[in-house]
Amino acid sequence: MIVTKEQLASNGLYHFNLFSLVIEIEECPMNSGSFDNVKNQIGFCGIWCGSCVVGNGTLQTLTEKYEEIVTNYGLEEWAPKDFDFKEFKKGLTSIQAISPCQGCLKGDGRSNCEMRICALNKDVADCNECGQMNVCKNHETLQKMRTGALRAGLFVKTGNVDREELVQRWIGELKNKWPHRLLFSCDTKNEKE
Repeated sequence: MIVTKEQLASNGLYHFNLFSLVIEIEECPMNSGSFDNVKNQIGFCGIWCGSCVVGNGTLQTLTEKYEEIVTNYGLEEWAPKDFDFKEFKKGLTSIQAISPCQGCLKGDGRSNCEMRICALNKDVADCNECGQMNVCKNHETLQKMRTGALRAGLFVKTGNVDREELVQRWIGELKNKWPHRLLFSCDTKNEKE
């Protein structure tokens, strides 16, 4: 059962937007924008750009929501005396100003990416499609990137599988994964339209 903001407000239970954001997630279609730009991109390294918070818009959305919450709660008034609220807000503004990564297939990402150069030279979509991955001179760099991506919660393609089916499955998983599910939130969508 989905509870609306109005129902909670009438019972005196609705106090801040983040609560409604979590409740309304199930009903909302996917947000467009940054996510649409990278959702179908799996990089040469196999990392899905759609799961990257910098590329898919989650970092900006999360930071905007966080700033809204700390402002609405008046954090500046009741934070510890040694907390520099102005510097904190400046940091949030700086994070929001980060341009979303367009993904390496559109020329963004690491400019000197070894996997991009190698995959383009071998005419393969990604390292998984190369039969020489385990003996590749870039294998150590590739494993380091993939391990870091997995640790950060990104999705990584392994094996030579259907890319479109994989992306569709990952989109379904992303809808329930924090903080990415913010991309599918009615609250966030409605504020940006």
